[in-house]
Amino acid sequence: MALDWLVLLTFVPASLALNVTPGADMMFCVGQGVRSGAGAAWKGSAGVAVGGLIHALVAGLGVGAIVAAHPVAFDAIRWVGAAYLLWMAWQILRSKARPGGAEASAGRPFRDGLLVNLSNPKVILFILAFVPQFVDPTQPVLPQFLIFGAVLSLGGLIINGVVGALAGRLQQRFVRGARGTRWMQRISAAIFAGLALRLILLQRS
Repeated sequence: MALDWLVLLTFVPASLALNVTPGADMMFCVGQGVRSGAGAAWKGSAGVAVGGLIHALVAGLGVGAIVAAHPVAFDAIRWVGAAYLLWMAWQILRSKARPGGAEASAGRPFRDGLLVNLSNPKVILFILAFVPQFVDPTQPVLPQFLIFGAVLSLGGLIINGVVGALAGRLQQRFVRGARGTRWMQRISAAIFAGLALRLILLQRS
């Protein structure tokens, strides 16, 4: 497959402009950083990035069009995602406050980022709306979706990771004592609960 480099060079700044726009993925990474520090933010961002690649694969295979066309599938995915985010918020609130940020297990932020991204049907609808503008229909479609999806995911990995890590560094620098840490936990839980509400109120259009 011969990819037009001019098209790719046009896609990169467009995708970066979208990556720097605050959204659910960025807020998730901020929540991870506030809750468990910079390392968790980067792991969460990696999970989000892998989820984006899977969405690109699904869209390229044509499955995404099924989700876009069937409200039941769309609603099922978003309700699962909202429930998972609310469960995360509850787990944060019930956890013991530890000054300096609670250390998350090695795989948990990555897993959470992956599941949160995959359970957001808006991501695949966005890919279906945005990526085809750059796809050459005379060439194999799936490899193009994967390449463009990789560009989007890489940009998101870096930007979301940096923003989440900065939030984690600020939390560790300025928060002292169990009381301050407890407030950071509440802020983190509020972020995840807010993302859940955003999914609940999400419309297909």
